[in-house]
Amino acid sequence: MSELTLAAEQHAHAVTTEASGAVLENSWLLIALPLVGAAILLLGGRRTNSWGHWLAVALPLASFGWAVAALLHMLGAPPEERSYAVPVYTWFSVGGFDAEVSLLLDPLSISFALLITGVGSLIHIYSVGYMAHDDRRRRFFAYLNLFVAAMLVLVLADNYALLFLGWEGVGLASYLLIGFWQHKDSAAVAAKKAFLVNRVGDMGLLIAIMLMFTTFGTVAFHDVFGAAGEAGQGLMTAIGLLLLLGACGKSAQLPLQSWLLDAMEGPTPVSALIHAATMVTAGVYLIVRSGAVFEAAPAAQLTVAIVGAATLLAGAIIGCAKDDIKKALAGSTMSQIGYMTMAAGLGPIGYAAAIAHLITHGFFKAGLFLGAGSVMHGMNDEVDMRRYGGLRGAMPVTFATFGLGYLAIIGFPLLSGWWTKEGIIAAAFESGGAAGMVFGAAALLGAGLTAFYMTRVMIMTFFGKRRWADDAHPHESPASMTVPMIVLAVGSVALGAALVFGYRFAAFLEPAIGAPEHHHAFSMATMLTSWPSLAALGLMVLGVATAWFMYGRREVARTAPRAGLVTAAARNELYGNAINEGLLMRPGQQVARALAAFDTSVVDGLVNGIGTSVRDSSRGLRGAQTGFARTYALTMLFGAAIVVATLAVRI
Repeated sequence: MSELTLAAEQHAHAVTTEASGAVLENSWLLIALPLVGAAILLLGGRRTNSWGHWLAVALPLASFGWAVAALLHMLGAPPEERSYAVPVYTWFSVGGFDAEVSLLLDPLSISFALLITGVGSLIHIYSVGYMAHDDRRRRFFAYLNLFVAAMLVLVLADNYALLFLGWEGVGLASYLLIGFWQHKDSAAVAAKKAFLVNRVGDMGLLIAIMLMFTTFGTVAFHDVFGAAGEAGQGLMTAIGLLLLLGACGKSAQLPLQSWLLDAMEGPTPVSALIHAATMVTAGVYLIVRSGAVFEAAPAAQLTVAIVGAATLLAGAIIGCAKDDIKKALAGSTMSQIGYMTMAAGLGPIGYAAAIAHLITHGFFKAGLFLGAGSVMHGMNDEVDMRRYGGLRGAMPVTFATFGLGYLAIIGFPLLSGWWTKEGIIAAAFESGGAAGMVFGAAALLGAGLTAFYMTRVMIMTFFGKRRWADDAHPHESPASMTVPMIVLAVGSVALGAALVFGYRFAAFLEPAIGAPEHHHAFSMATMLTSWPSLAALGLMVLGVATAWFMYGRREVARTAPRAGLVTAAARNELYGNAINEGLLMRPGQQVARALAAFDTSVVDGLVNGIGTSVRDSSRGLRGAQTGFARTYALTMLFGAAIVVATLAVRI
């Protein structure tokens, strides 16, 4: 048996252990609780207006408690017995194909479940204050519950068919939430854009699932991963690239990234939920979960890493030039997800680093978005950072929590982002070869750019002279908003060391993602003295210093100055929309017009021509049907004469 087949079998995680115990046997409640909340709020009508938002908060919290109980049960079992199959019911059965609603609880899925329900619950609590004066608050909370339930379906599914159901549910919920303020044309357009761009990626995932079924006769993870090493490499490459296309749509990776910044038109809690705990993490989950598929297709795996590296740099460049605080953070999300995607494309050496950074990013990025929402809450919903300045005194809690998230994301030593980003940089260089050097260099450059654009955000918002309008009265947000921000700030400080130090989290994930041949030794000494770590630290300092020189020592103009070529490109999101319009939309319109013309002139012409011929011939024949007996008698006489004449001639 080949080494590739052996590796694939290791990733198949033969889940033969039936879930035992009340917690695991009833783990479907993780999904059912928020789903029931969405149903009650959507169907209950105005009767739930006064208390519906608290129900919506309580049910994801209950799911989080259930996930914690499942984690404790899992930790009490030996590592080789930490994967549990939880059959629920048969979804449908057609011929030889059985689609099962069956859940997979293993270290990877439970990690995502904890992130989704934990951070998601904090965002729900924050929304109580943020959406307090919105007339449609009940519906908003229903959509939040639906989003959490759909994401849980996605990460807990044990087969690609059920995963796709959650995948589409996440797409629906994001459409509803991004366009929640549909009275704004910009929000309605952004929701449609996100929906349509994601449909492109979804078709890739759907075709990949079809290829799996035609090749392996099943779409269950266990069976597909076990057989991946024995299938043709060309076929596995095609499946891998199609899975990557799906991941690019959900995680806003090149070339399907154009929807992400426009999605900021939704309420700020939506931005936090999409960017931190749910939607954009789905693509990374798909790639890591499908590791055996990509390991059987090295070309597809390399493409994943290339896409991730390109996106992390593109997102960072965009973030450097945006004056809208939410869009600057959205560019940051695009970049940070690029880090995770690149790490996932490095294979087993990068899986644990990708997931660790995903979890810490969930905390500090949610804190940053909620902090941005708090600033907007006190600034009459102003999003232009050039209209801020000097807010640290007026909003001390927001300043402190946002500041800790800022330090975490730039990789300040010993904070969460430092631990996990260093893991990705180390994995990139340790992957070896010229490709490893290129990916490592991209990660280091991204670290410097991250420090620059986040310091820019921090300075323009909280430091310098006050630039806000006379009618603005900045003030601290209520406790329902600041308490979740404080909890997230604590995670931004401490979570990275808890996950990475001593290789604990990577060891925990091994039953789900396999064990790499070697791993980075996450000790304080090596992380503070290795040359990649020192290079990352130096670039971080350089990025901070550059931003301080450009924005801290100079007065920030209330109107953006004229931009050079690079800045203009960054402000226009590297012309991603123009490229999509030129390569896809305009040619698509021309094809549609050509098809419409063909339909009108050829298809309709043929059908209409037949109808016209029948109509004209009918008119001619109608002339012979006069209804007069003398006319028919005369016609018969002429006919008889012709017959007699013909017979006479022949005789």
